[in-house]
Amino acid sequence: MQIGVPAETAAGETRVAVTPETAKKLIAQGHVVRVQAGAGIAAAAPDAAYQAVGAEITDAQGAWGADLVLKVRAPDAQEATQLRPGAVLVGSLNPFDREGLQRLADARVAAFALEAAPRTTRAQSLDILSSQANIAGYKAVIIAANEYQRFFPMLMTAAGTVKAAKVVILGVGVAGLQAIATAKRLGATIEASDVRPSVKEQVESLGAKFIDVPYETAEEKEAAEGVGGYARPMPPSWLERQKVEVAKRVAAADVVITTALIPGRAAPTLVTEEMVRSMKPGSVIVDIAAGRGADGISGNCTLTVADQTVTQHGVRIVGETNLAALVAADASALFARNVLDFLKLILPKDEGLKIDLEDDIVAACLVARDGQVTRAA
Repeated sequence: MQIGVPAETAAGETRVAVTPETAKKLIAQGHVVRVQAGAGIAAAAPDAAYQAVGAEITDAQGAWGADLVLKVRAPDAQEATQLRPGAVLVGSLNPFDREGLQRLADARVAAFALEAAPRTTRAQSLDILSSQANIAGYKAVIIAANEYQRFFPMLMTAAGTVKAAKVVILGVGVAGLQAIATAKRLGATIEASDVRPSVKEQVESLGAKFIDVPYETAEEKEAAEGVGGYARPMPPSWLERQKVEVAKRVAAADVVITTALIPGRAAPTLVTEEMVRSMKPGSVIVDIAAGRGADGISGNCTLTVADQTVTQHGVRIVGETNLAALVAADASALFARNVLDFLKLILPKDEGLKIDLEDDIVAACLVARDGQVTRAA
């Protein structure tokens, strides 16, 4: 099969869907890999590296016109017109974007959105949400350490003792757990909060303190358990009590990292302007949910500005919307391996393309086929 790898054109997108490592494996399986010139440069994968493993370097038309197109970001309106009817598209396609899904249906391609894969053990190796969130959690802490004008670890010097930074992490999914681990390695003291009681042990195992908010009703406890590994919106009664506890911790924090995202919904508000005002001058907030809020709010913090770093009430607020793209080489390596593992399901060895809708992963990821949107956005 001819596999095309177009260059990413979205602003700030530095990742690539196929690396020389995964291109080599695809070529060994008998496929022809055509990479658009320059597609991997920002991810430390020059054209020569692809050519060294047997890939062909082509133009945009050559990449988009392949039987199977592999992408990091969903095609825009102009790019979608370059897809060949009957082709297969695999990537991060935003299964909640109804307009984008219809665009792919109109292009008459079979489109697979990898972020729609179920959160099961079998699907872990192709879970792009986890692989990229892991990187985002790491990078958020590195950015915070850079913006914070003091040390993270406690230091005992001849000039006196420097206290360790206090880091509060709100939302303990994959990104939050990696943020805890990274901040711990840098020597900070850490507290973390999440709506799911099941993460408390994970938080404490990484050396952080869990901000515990007791559940007072069966409704609160049921919502806290989540569905399929994802968080669910919590009842207002619990959220009010959590807000009080979190506000106390935020006021004393040097660094706050917010990571709360609910698939298909706007990011919840966790840090209000009043909470920012209560923080010490020089404190830092890194909002991993930047750009995914609602009602005029950019992310988990009401003062976040998407794709900007601003200072409000003496606090630095970082609104990077694509943290994984700031670690392009490793982000691409992990993304490309996720893609490769998914392709094993639709490109069985020696069988060619096979879309088996009896496979729960394949069925969940299929968002468009035969001119129809196959998933409710």
